[in-house]
Amino acid sequence: MQDPRFRGRPVTIARSPPTGERLQKVMADAGIASRRDCELAIRAGRVRVNGRRVMELPCLVEPGNLIELDGTVVDTGRRAATRQANRLYLMLNKPRGVISTARDPGGRPNVVALVEAAVPAGARVYPVGRLDADSTGLVLLTNDGELAHRLAHPRHGVAKEYRVSVQGDLSPAALARLAKGLYLADANAPARGAKRAQLAGLRVLKHSRDRRRGDLALVSVTLHEGQNREIRRLFARVGVKVRRLERVSLGPLRLAGLASGRYRHLNAGEIAALYRSAGLG
Repeated sequence: MQDPRFRGRPVTIARSPPTGERLQKVMADAGIASRRDCELAIRAGRVRVNGRRVMELPCLVEPGNLIELDGTVVDTGRRAATRQANRLYLMLNKPRGVISTARDPGGRPNVVALVEAAVPAGARVYPVGRLDADSTGLVLLTNDGELAHRLAHPRHGVAKEYRVSVQGDLSPAALARLAKGLYLADANAPARGAKRAQLAGLRVLKHSRDRRRGDLALVSVTLHEGQNREIRRLFARVGVKVRRLERVSLGPLRLAGLASGRYRHLNAGEIAALYRSAGLG
């Protein structure tokens, strides 16, 4: 039943001129989930604004609108300074076999569980971007929704660097194809609207030849945006197999000195540098 206090109060769907703030941003700033997960909850029909179910985006809300997730009121009235004081920024060196999600129906170990000792009761953190289970390295976890969104969104061009151990012939022709970029679905007939997967940077750091395993190389790869398992799929397209993949940096953050499975809080300088790299004041 619609709350009589809010009956008739409008939900602002984006039109011209738009007003208010995007619903998913308001929810993320309240610490509900990452902005992406909030979008999924909205599209699944789990969110009501002023008693009305919202399933389409964009949806703009005003201060004082009643927002509910699964029937529970979302606390959006906290002061910005209080939210900032409660924000968490954790860097984890993800081990192999751990998934980069907040939860998994299959019960596999996840990155959030690895840092739970550093998260106060009632608080939540979410990973920024994802590494597949077979990959290792730097994962940032935070409850700062706006920063997480900007770091993950390709529009802001925040670089992610990876160290990739590969097996196979990285010939000049293969390197040229990787530099040019490839369609991952079907090279001969790319799907309508499909984007070419392209590396922002590629350097061969070390090359060797093993009598049993053939050509081996250690490669530095930089991405500004990434499709699902993009690096592995790109190298597979040129006949090269990825043996190990480790993310070593996210913007100004470097993984150096953090053992596998360990985490630490970011210091004030690192947080400020992340904000600058994401274009935030």
